[in-house]
Amino acid sequence: MKRVCVFCGAQPGFDPVHAGLAGALGRAIAARGLGLVYGGGKVGLMGIVADAAIKAGAEVIGVIPEALMDRELGHGGVTELRVVPSMHVRKAMMNDLSDGFVVLPGGIGTLEESVEIQSWAQLGIHSKGLVYLDVDDYWAPFFALLDRMSGAGFVRPQHAGLALRAASPEAALDALAQWVPPGVTRWMTQTEA
Repeated sequence: MKRVCVFCGAQPGFDPVHAGLAGALGRAIAARGLGLVYGGGKVGLMGIVADAAIKAGAEVIGVIPEALMDRELGHGGVTELRVVPSMHVRKAMMNDLSDGFVVLPGGIGTLEESVEIQSWAQLGIHSKGLVYLDVDDYWAPFFALLDRMSGAGFVRPQHAGLALRAASPEAALDALAQWVPPGVTRWMTQTEA
C-alpha cells in the first residue's frame, strides 16, 4: 500500500472530535510513510486531514473538479493538485491513485463517494479495502442500513462486509494493510436474474 484515499466532509462539523480525528488520520498516514489522496479542498475536514498530513511530511494529492476550483476552494499547499472536469472523473482518478479508502464523517458527498467505491468493489471493478473511521457511532445508521439491506435480500452478506469499521486511525490503516477481498465479487447469476 502506497496511498490512502480519504473521503470526508467539506465542513468541519459541529463536534470538535471529528476535526481531531481528521488531524490524527493525516498524521497517522504520514507516520506510516503513506501518501494521502483526497478531494483537494482547503476547507472543512478535507483541509484538516490534508494540513496534518502535509505538516507530518506526507505526499498529498488533491483531486478537485473545475467548478470547485473556480470557487477558490482548492488547497494550494498540497504536493500535487489535479483539476478535473467533473465529479465523475474525480472519483475515478481518486480510485486510480489509491490503494485503499478511509471514510471520515461527512455529508451527502462523503456518503455518495464511499458507497460508490463499495459498489465498485461489489462489481469487481477494484479489490481495495474500505474502512469507515467511526469513533462515536457517526456511521452506525449506515451500518444498520447495510444490515437491513442484507436481511431483506438486496445485499449479500459478503458485499455488506466490503465496508469495514474502525475506532482509530491506526486501526483503520491496519485494516487496510490486512485487507483480503472476498473471493466472490458477482452479485447474481444468470439463473437468478
